[in-house]
Amino acid sequence: MSRGKSLLAIIELGGYPNFMPLYQRLGFEVQLVTSQRKARAALKKHQPDVVVAEYNYQTDFRDRSSNLETLAAVLQKYPDVRLLVFYPPQHEEFLRNFREHHEVWKALPFPLTEQAVAEALNEFQTL
Repeated sequence: MSRGKSLLAIIELGGYPNFMPLYQRLGFEVQLVTSQRKARAALKKHQPDVVVAEYNYQTDFRDRSSNLETLAAVLQKYPDVRLLVFYPPQHEEFLRNFREHHEVWKALPFPLTEQAVAEALNEFQTL
């Protein structure tokens, strides 16, 4: 029995189009959460095929440089889960440093378009 594709969307700050209809059109069963804490709890219950998250570089964290450090550590337990990251172009260098230590399947800069997100997720479907 084959199971459908699933996607966990983490929307913390937003500021981009609602891609929920796109995810669903592409055949994903979608779960939406609004914080990293809720995302970690969701991952304990179900491992999606794709996690979509925003990269937010923040200098005020004591022991990490972004909101995704803890999520990336959790995702190490699930090597088949792909991480798709949305990021502000001005944080590209920080994201590059993040990627040296953490697995990111795809990264798309703002401003996001439905076409760019669809292309990335269609590429996932061919893996």
